[in-house]
Parts: sequence; C-alpha cells; structure tokens
Amino acid sequence: MGAQKLIHNVNRLEGLLNIPGDKSISHRSVMFGAIANGTTTVSNFLKGEDCLSTIRCFRELGVEIEETDYTITIHGRGWDHLREPINLLNVGNSGTTIRLMLGLLAGRTFHSTFIGDDSIAKRPMRRVINPLREMGARIDGRSNGEYTPLSLRGGGLKSITYQMPVASAQVKSALLFAGLQAEGKTKIIESAKTRDHTERMIRHFGGDIYIDDLSIIVEGSQRLFGRHVDVPGDISSAAFFLVAGAVVPESHITLNRVGLNPTRKGIVEVLEKMGANINISSYNEESFEPVGDIIIQTSNLKGTVIEGELIPRLIDEIPIIALLATQAEGQTIIRDAEELKVKETNRIDTVVKELSKLGADIVATKDGMIINGPTKLHGSKVSSHGDHRIGMMLAIASLICEEPVELENAEAVAVSYPEFFSDLSQLIK
Repeated sequence: MGAQKLIHNVNRLEGLLNIPGDKSISHRSVMFGAIANGTTTVSNFLKGEDCLSTIRCFRELGVEIEETDYTITIHGRGWDHLREPINLLNVGNSGTTIRLMLGLLAGRTFHSTFIGDDSIAKRPMRRVINPLREMGARIDGRSNGEYTPLSLRGGGLKSITYQMPVASAQVKSALLFAGLQAEGKTKIIESAKTRDHTERMIRHFGGDIYIDDLSIIVEGSQRLFGRHVDVPGDISSAAFFLVAGAVVPESHITLNRVGLNPTRKGIVEVLEKMGANINISSYNEESFEPVGDIIIQTSNLKGTVIEGELIPRLIDEIPIIALLATQAEGQTIIRDAEELKVKETNRIDTVVKELSKLGADIVATKDGMIINGPTKLHGSKVSSHGDHRIGMMLAIASLICEEPVELENAEAVAVSYPEFFSDLSQLIK
C-alpha cells in the first residue's frame, strides 16, 4: 500500500470512546476456553489480526469456535480433545499466540509445527523453549529452536522450578500452561512483576494457583471449566488517546471501561508523574479484572525518569510515552527497556528514527532513550515498519505536527486496533 496522509495541526480533541477489547485477555480467553470443559463465551473480544490468528490455530486443533460481531463462543472439551493439526499452525504476526501455545501444546502427545510472518521469523523463541525442554517437551527449529519454523512434540511433562532470567509475561504464561499439565508442582520465580492475566484466568476458569510476591506455583493435572469472559478495554490501545488528550490543545477525552489491572497501568502512573490532568471514575473490580473510565485533558507536562520495576507494566506503551516526552518540559530518560529490541521491530531504534524525522530531540541508549522537550514537531514521511504500535504513535504525533505527515504501512495498526483511524477522527473538532 502507498503512504497514508495523516491529519495534522489539530486544534482540539473532544469526546467519549469505547476502547476495543484487551488484546492479552482476548488471546487468553480463547486458549482457556479451548482447554476447559464446557462452553466459554467471550464478549467485547478484540477482532484484531493477532487474536484472529489464535482462533485459527485452535480451529486447526479441532476446537469449535463461533464468531458474531464482538462475541466469541468456544466449545471446549478439555485438554484431551485437542487433536494433532493436519496443517501448519500459522500465528501471523502474533508473538503471544506462538509463545503461549508452545506451553499449552507442550503437554500434548502429538506433533505440531508453528510458522508466522517475517517479523515472527526474527523474534527469539529460545527463552520459552529452553524451560519447556527442561520439562520434557521436544522442540526444534532454526538455530536450535531460536527461530521459526518450530516443531513440537509434547507429552510426559515433569514439573520444574524456574527462575525467570527476563521479565516476560509470555514466557511465564507458557510455563503456566505447561505446568497445568505436568506431573507435580511447577514453580516460577519472576525477576519483576509482569502482567498477571494468565494467573487471574486460571482462577476464573476454576483452577488453583498460589502466588507469593514474585513466586508462582501451579499444580499439574488440573481440570478447567467453561466461563463467561467480559473483556475490558485495552489500556495499551487507550494509551494513544491518553497521550493525544494530554498534548493536543483544548482537549477533553473520556475513555469508557478500560482495564486497570495493576500490572498493566504503568502508563497511568507515568502520566500522573509527569503532571497530566488525568482522572479515573467508575472504578470497579468487575469479574476477574478491574476496570474504570479514564478522563484526560490537555496538560502541562514535565520530564521524568522511567525505569526499573515500572518498565514491565508499560513495555508496550513506551513508543507513545516517547512522543509524550517530546512535549514535556525538561528531560525524560527511559532505561531498563532492552525488551523493546525484540518486539515486532527493535522499538528503541525505530521510535528514535521516526520521531527524529518529525523534529524530536531524542537519542537511543543501549536500554532505552533520552528525550528533551518540549519540541515543536514538523511534517515528514514516516513508516510504521510493520509495527502496529509505531504506526499508531506516529498518527498521534501527526496531530501536533505543523506540516503534513505521510505514514507508510499504516495498515499495520489493524493487528491490535482495526478501528483506530475512525475512532481518532471522531474526536477531532
């Protein structure tokens, strides 16, 4: 596709939005529904390309899944009714799908082969594969299992105690899925607290899990049962509008029923730390995930330091936080974010490259970036590099650019937010 012209030099944003369903929870709802006994219904399911890849993979495993507009019905028949796939399991662009499914299928005695797109082919998998091999799964692939295609034959798993070398919810979740099938108790010790949707969902589907600070213990041979899952709005998608509301003049935006899981709401903490005019109303510990409405208004921002235990709670929001920092008074330093290098793109280098084209005062470091502000941004031709979060960040940047901006590979945003551009246009006054 050619470059898409973005709306620039906007005077005001105002309105109310219903943010699409949380991507992480949408993925997991299908996975747990597939291995549970009985019917699982999922409302406000995110029909982005990544989550649809998860549905396709489970259909290949023999799971009956029905789709309506925003509701998914999964007819689960338990672990033992998953069948050996005839076709390759194509995860598309979804790192969550492949990493979690490796753990889920590690306990099944049949053979599976995983493939994905060009981005997936470059993303490291050994961080998941090494502990799964330790549990007894047989996995092979390019570079001794570092890259796709990956071939898996599971079954006969034994429990392990595993100290996580990196803070990764995907690795943790893969090991929890494997641990639910292993003999004995599997113990995972995190290096830092990461998003806990998998732990919450184990309990929601009737499973047992023990959590003590950074230690998580799950016992094998557990049966799970179908449930209803009402997916909250994705705070990672909401983050783009939170930043837009803070930096565009005369703005007032309300985002309805956004997920406010403590392991995910680092973006809210950063906005508060930088002095943003942000408020939360209608807070509710609804079902198994807390939700609330978030109100954001134009703000006078100041630079800050973002590091340490905060990083895993906002790793996906760092591209849009970098844009936020360009409009803050003083210097913002982001560190301890090496994980950005192994996302859909090397997000450290890509963010710095693309925001520099727009006039930002930003430099990359080995584990993050340094941004000086406030800076006026100007027009340019930019690219998402096929990364949905980079594409949406650049669309928000365009709102405060003085000249036109053209975005190449704008279609990448459909991975997590198919309605992003139409939702954004609703707010422009």
